[in-house]
Amino acid sequence: MLESKTVPADDIIYGVPPVARAFALLRHIAAGNRCRNISSVAKETGINRTTLIRLLATLEQEGMIEALADEGGYRLGTGLVTLAQNALHERSIAQLAPRFLADLVDELNLSAHLGVLEGREIVYLARSTPNSHLVSNVKEGTRLPAHATTIGRILLAELPREVLAAQYQGVQMDAYSDKTRTSLAELERQLAEDRALGVAWSAANFEPEIGSAAVLVRDHRGEAAGAINVTGHVSAFAPGSPRLPEIEQGLKKSALGLSRALGYRG
Repeated sequence: MLESKTVPADDIIYGVPPVARAFALLRHIAAGNRCRNISSVAKETGINRTTLIRLLATLEQEGMIEALADEGGYRLGTGLVTLAQNALHERSIAQLAPRFLADLVDELNLSAHLGVLEGREIVYLARSTPNSHLVSNVKEGTRLPAHATTIGRILLAELPREVLAAQYQGVQMDAYSDKTRTSLAELERQLAEDRALGVAWSAANFEPEIGSAAVLVRDHRGEAAGAINVTGHVSAFAPGSPRLPEIEQGLKKSALGLSRALGYRG
């Protein structure tokens, strides 16, 4: 496939100075500066005083900022908030995840999945598999118990303790292997370990001969948006496996990339 280029071969990037100044001013206001003293703002931002006045007027007219009638100065406007919300809507986790999962498969040669938490279950939204005889048979839309799966565990680990207790108090948790935590106290201890590591590991905890590891994905507010995992033969995930650092590094890199694509800046 041919790819069109908007940048010349010598990598010179063309910018529009008035637009750059407008964005610099928006960032200045977003940082809490109200722009009450034009001369001070001009000095702080490096924008000519006359240009600054015109930029403020234009941005207010377009709804990007709004004047504060009582205290004077400006704050970000609803027009800018609407643009940001539209941008975030277009960058939903299900839309963005496939390319990160595909890169993860290429890097680790393991099946990769995206899942979200719904009550006591996880729902798989996307997957990518390697060209191998041992691939995941989990499909988009599959639901699995959160307490017994790596994606579920790393997402449950983010819940406040009282919320977790409300979801599992008195609930029978089925065992899928002798490693499955089937009481709330046991589950809490496992989730504390997962949270401390930043990775939920499984060596045949859910299925015989299958290992897995999962890492959290965060949204623009820093909250859990979902989780990604990789699965493969249990030998790659067993304690002492030489592949553990590689798997952890690849997962965390992909999860951070997807989180940043969702607007996370932590």
